[in-house]
Amino acid sequence: MSKWAEPGVAALVIIALATPAFAEGYGLGRPATDAEIAAWDIDIRPDGQGLPEGQGTPLEGEEIYAGQCAVCHGDFGEGVDRWPILVGGFDTLTEDRPVKTIGSYWPFASTVWDYVHRAMPFGEAQSLSDDEVYAIVAYLLYMNDIIEDEEAVLSRETFADVEMPNADGFIPDDRPDMATLQQGEPCMRDCTDAPLKVIMRARVLDVTPEGE
Repeated sequence: MSKWAEPGVAALVIIALATPAFAEGYGLGRPATDAEIAAWDIDIRPDGQGLPEGQGTPLEGEEIYAGQCAVCHGDFGEGVDRWPILVGGFDTLTEDRPVKTIGSYWPFASTVWDYVHRAMPFGEAQSLSDDEVYAIVAYLLYMNDIIEDEEAVLSRETFADVEMPNADGFIPDDRPDMATLQQGEPCMRDCTDAPLKVIMRARVLDVTPEGE
């Protein structure tokens, strides 16, 4: 059959494409509702922007942590089996096997709040109330000696007072195009006359077969 055998169909397609429904977004989908946007827009910025109202103390968080978190992370944040360690690791970041915990590695307390709220408890993400999240985060900071008073109130207003030990351990990425850390054009070939030297072998990571 000729592709021009049904001119009426082609005309209908042209008319349909000219209607507002097709002109704006091809007529697919719909605008997100305020509730849908609110459910998605839950990130917390380093300066605390995005934190909700609410509060909690380490003392309150201890009980919640015991019921919601300790089964994986241990009673004192030491980690169970291969679940992450949350406490300790101070002064280990320059070692061959650094212990990266909330206290030793994480640069912002807001990241702790965001992660607990977004992903914890495992298998029941976002089931905690805002007050419970504040309390758990307060307890985690308390166990890492970042908050010293077990009755200290952690809230949106007091978050800025929290100083994380490794806050200065990260280099801001201020590249305008996010392409390279180098200045000028990156070298792609014949970049050095220095002889190549093997400084480590994969067997250190237990990935090299025996005898290799």
